[in-house]
Amino acid sequence: MTTRRSQYVGVSTKMYLGYRQSLDWMDGIRAEVLARPALAGAALAGAALAGAVHTFVAPSYPVLESAQRTFCGTGVSIGAQNCSAGTGALTGEVSAGLLAELGVGLVELGHAERRRLFGEDDVVVAAKLASAVDAGLTPLLCIGEPERTSPQEAAAFCRGQAEAALGSTETDAVIFAYEPVWAIGATEPAPADYVNDVVSRLRALLDQGGGHGTRIIYGGSAGPGLLPQLDAVDGLFLGRFAHKPRNFGLVLDEALARTGGLLP
Repeated sequence: MTTRRSQYVGVSTKMYLGYRQSLDWMDGIRAEVLARPALAGAALAGAALAGAVHTFVAPSYPVLESAQRTFCGTGVSIGAQNCSAGTGALTGEVSAGLLAELGVGLVELGHAERRRLFGEDDVVVAAKLASAVDAGLTPLLCIGEPERTSPQEAAAFCRGQAEAALGSTETDAVIFAYEPVWAIGATEPAPADYVNDVVSRLRALLDQGGGHGTRIIYGGSAGPGLLPQLDAVDGLFLGRFAHKPRNFGLVLDEALARTGGLLP
C-alpha cells in the first residue's frame, strides 16, 4: 500500500466523564494503543515520524497528571482542552506554561462551545494561541462555519478564522480541527463529499498564505467508518463516540490502513 501523509487521531472527553470514569477510560485507550504495535514510538510533537499515525487524548484538567503516567511510553500525546492567554492574577485559569511544564503536548483552542458559551472571540483565541506557541505547545485550532453553506463559502469562513487566530504563527505549527458547528453533537457527521470539498479548498487557501504541510483533521460527530470516506483530511478529532475505547481502536485501524501501517 502506498504510504500517505501522517494521520492524527485524537479525542476530547469534554466534561462528560467523572474522575474514576476518566481513569478507567484512559486505561482502556492505553490498551487499544498497545494492541497496535505499529503505533509504538509515534510522537505528536513536530510530526517527526512521516507517514505515521499520531494519537492524542485531551481529558479534563484534574486528570492530566494521571494521563501522563497512564500513557508514558505509548507514543500518545497529552492534550489540554483549553488554556489561559496570561499568567498571574487570573483566578481559576490554567496557563500554557504550566501545561507545558506538566508535559502536555498540545492544547485545544477556539472550540465553538468556548466561543458561544464563554464569549471567546477571534482576539481571545489569537492571544491564547500565541501564548501556547510561546510555551512550546502545539495548538489544536478549532475552526468551522456556523451553518451549512456552500463548500466555497465554508472554506473562506474557516480561512478567516484561521488567519485571525494565527497572526504571525506559521500554519505548520498548528493542527487545524475542522468542525462545522452545525455538525457538533449531531446524530450524523457532515456529509463526506462536503467535508472533502471544504477541506481541499481550505488547504489550498492556507497554502497560498505561505504554508506547507498544513494539517487538517475533521471533528463533529466523528466515529468509526468515517475516516475511509474522507480522503482530504489528515485524521479525526473524536468526541462522544470514542468514550468507548473500542471505537477509538477501530478508528486507529482505519488510520493505520490509510498510512500503510501494519495491523495487529
